[in-house]
Amino acid sequence: MPQHLPAPLPHPVPAESPLPEPSSKVVLASYLLMGAALLLVMLQGLLPGLLCVCVGFLLTRALARLLARISPQARSRGTLPRWAQVVATTIVILAPLALLSGALTHTRSYITEAPQQYKELLDYLARTVLELRDKLPADIADQLPDGAQEIQHMLANYLATKAGMLAHAGRAWLTGLLYAYVGLIVGALAAVRPIARRRPPLIAALNQRIAHFGEAFRQIVAAQFWIALFNTLLTAVFLLLVLPIWNLELPYTPALITLTFFAGLIPIVGNLLCNSVLTLVGLSVSPVASAACLGFLILIHKAEYVINAKVVGQRTHMGVWELLTVMFVAESVFGPAGLVAAPLFYAYLKKELEAVQLV
Repeated sequence: MPQHLPAPLPHPVPAESPLPEPSSKVVLASYLLMGAALLLVMLQGLLPGLLCVCVGFLLTRALARLLARISPQARSRGTLPRWAQVVATTIVILAPLALLSGALTHTRSYITEAPQQYKELLDYLARTVLELRDKLPADIADQLPDGAQEIQHMLANYLATKAGMLAHAGRAWLTGLLYAYVGLIVGALAAVRPIARRRPPLIAALNQRIAHFGEAFRQIVAAQFWIALFNTLLTAVFLLLVLPIWNLELPYTPALITLTFFAGLIPIVGNLLCNSVLTLVGLSVSPVASAACLGFLILIHKAEYVINAKVVGQRTHMGVWELLTVMFVAESVFGPAGLVAAPLFYAYLKKELEAVQLV
């Protein structure tokens, strides 16, 4: 009878050995790549995109965790379900488009009524100029335009001479908005990407650099929230208490206070934006209200340096003097973009130095 031979034993599958720790040369290369990337962001005007990458990443992760609370299985396993990640990514990507379409729908009437508003503005300016011509000395009054037609001619000449600069500014704004939206998409997609278990040494080192940068960004955002709250409080006191003392009240006060908070979440630039809107609205009331708003703008802009340095310094363990120094130097080198990026980049640098116990 044939003998049954025993089945051969399967060959043991070797365990997946982890990749070696990054060497000092790989870590140095990751520092150089990160520094070159941040410098390229500043030189090429990509700061809005970088900030929106971080915002999109954090919003998508937070929204996915919020949606995952609906699923008991996800809570028990401690993982984010795939459907929550997809829904969160879709909301973050499509929300700006929905807001933009809604804004265009509500501003359609303003666009169609713009010619009539322009005519009323010219008539108002003409009446004001004629009143000034009657009150000023003759030699000074002769320098003023005679009426609406001459004012319109002066405006047309001014716009013709500044057409190139206005076109360049418009392209810069549109480019910045495009970078910001693309960055938001990149951040949302990066938040739900599959994470590989085995990473090559350079990828692991770069991931550590990005983790430190993300932690610095989270701290800056938390600090900027309190700064925006402080600025909103000052604006509310100014609009609701200070201006009524002078018998001056601005229209759309609740909307202006709300704008102050949300714009204040953007370091430095947001504060300038909302206060510029305040000045324009004040101009529609009276020159005195506009001058008061302008003075408030200057005061807050100068105080923003100390406030920002104090609050951000406490969150990121940085001294006020060093953060102020970095902000002034960055503004002189890169302009307003450097002023916005200085707290974030310096907080990231401080985290890298703390990680290797150099500070």
